[in-house]
Parts: sequence; C-alpha cells; structure tokens
Amino acid sequence: MKRIMVDYEKCDGCKNCTAACMQAHRKTPGTIYDLDLGDPENESRNFILKDDKGRYKPLFCRHCDDPECVKSCMSGALRKDEVSGHVFYDETRCGSCFMCVMNCPYGVLKPDRVTKSKVIKCDFCVNAGGEPSCVASCPKKAIYVEEV
Repeated sequence: MKRIMVDYEKCDGCKNCTAACMQAHRKTPGTIYDLDLGDPENESRNFILKDDKGRYKPLFCRHCDDPECVKSCMSGALRKDEVSGHVFYDETRCGSCFMCVMNCPYGVLKPDRVTKSKVIKCDFCVNAGGEPSCVASCPKKAIYVEEV
C-alpha cells in the first residue's frame, strides 16, 4: 500500500502542498493563479501546523491499516478499499455525525468550514492519475509517496 510520507526536516512551510490540493479539488476550472486560497468552498485536504519549536508539520490522512474513522462511521460514508488500502469518503452517504473526526488518531479529518455537513479528508488524488498533487508540488521533496 502507498502512503504519503513527510520528511519534517525538509519542510519549510511554503504551503505549496496546500495550494496544490485546493487546485486539484476546486469546483471551478482555472489556473492556479486564479485560485482563491481563502475560499471556504474549496478547502485543502491537508494542512500544516507549526510545533512549539517553530518547525512545520504537514498533516495528511494516513489511510491507516485499521482505520478508526471507518469503524466509527455509522452511515457507511467512509470505506477502506481493500486493493489500494486507501480510505475513501462518499459525501452523499454522510450523516454529518463527525464520529470519524472525533476518532481519527492523527486529527486530520475535519468538518467543512461552510456547511459543517461533510468531512474534508485526503483522497490521495485518485482521480488525478499519477502521484498526489501535494507530492508533485513540494519543491523540497519533503512530501513523498512510499510503499509501506
């Protein structure tokens, strides 16, 4: 199974990964130059935190081996693909209980900022074909895909 990995020592907090994620999932077409980073309708599926020592920590869905989010999802909106090992979200099935958000051990799932009715999580850019957009956009190669 492939997972997005991070070399925290290389990350300088540029947020290229966040912008690339937003561009890959935006509802309206256009170039990245037209991307409104403050648009609450187009949230990034990853985010970067800064620790108490000033180091940047990019966070992505870990697509866990035994995902607590899937186990706690009562509506069946979250499922683990047995072939790829990735956890996928079907917003049409979501009951907005956010048990998945509460049970994610990494704290990477979150409710959307606008309607608070769906979950925002990494989908590994499966519809993009190739590597995830966050990985492709990282100039320092701090974010990479690894077979685990």
